[in-house]
Amino acid sequence: MISIENKIIKDIPILHVADQQKWDQELPLILFVHGFTSIYEKNLHYAYLLAKKGFRVILPEALYHGERNEGLSGHNLNFRFWDIVLQTIEEIDIIKTWFEKERLIDPSRIGLAGTSMGGIVTLGALTKYPWIKAAVSLMGMPYYEKFAQWQLDEMQKNGLHIPIDDNEIHHLMGNLRELDLSMQTNKLQNRPLLFWHGRKDPVVPFDYTYHFFETIQQLYKQEPEKLKFIIDEKAGHNVSNEGVAQTVKWFEKFV
Repeated sequence: MISIENKIIKDIPILHVADQQKWDQELPLILFVHGFTSIYEKNLHYAYLLAKKGFRVILPEALYHGERNEGLSGHNLNFRFWDIVLQTIEEIDIIKTWFEKERLIDPSRIGLAGTSMGGIVTLGALTKYPWIKAAVSLMGMPYYEKFAQWQLDEMQKNGLHIPIDDNEIHHLMGNLRELDLSMQTNKLQNRPLLFWHGRKDPVVPFDYTYHFFETIQQLYKQEPEKLKFIIDEKAGHNVSNEGVAQTVKWFEKFV
């Protein structure tokens, strides 16, 4: 039987999913991060399928989302996007460390995945955490600085007020640069990386992600099976059933 525990670890709400018969064992871990304006419950189908394969799965609730909602919405929440990404990257390490200390995970077998904002978090985390053994980015992209600039340009184009000054923008861009995987592809270290992206995605530009995939292919020449990009020609910003199934298979193979 697959069990779900609602838990708080150092002020971070999580859903903890695993096979009840293996609940107290050291299991391989998958951390799965939800998308912007979503909630962690929406990814329970991933967690269920992964738990059936013997993984312990943790779904963290991102800052300002779900149980951590502070009433921000629309324009105000959009301006917190990168704060949320940066904090989530910090928090997945806190969660991983807690489960490691409790001896509930095998620290040599950890995967990270996410949808949309969660995919963006995943790609940034690869620059920081060598303990990530394999990763899946579903509708994410690694160009932190370029994407942030694109967002600012879109806001200005639409006549929206930007409530931070040039110094704050400069500081933010500096922080994003440190986690921008496109600027430090050497940190991939040939770790297995799967991308899934709909070609018609109106939210996270498909071309950004696919261009990055093309630039790193040479890094995987010796082990090409560790890098894969699944294109859904008809999909917009919504992962298909095939994308879900391929995510599970990826972690089965590489974690």
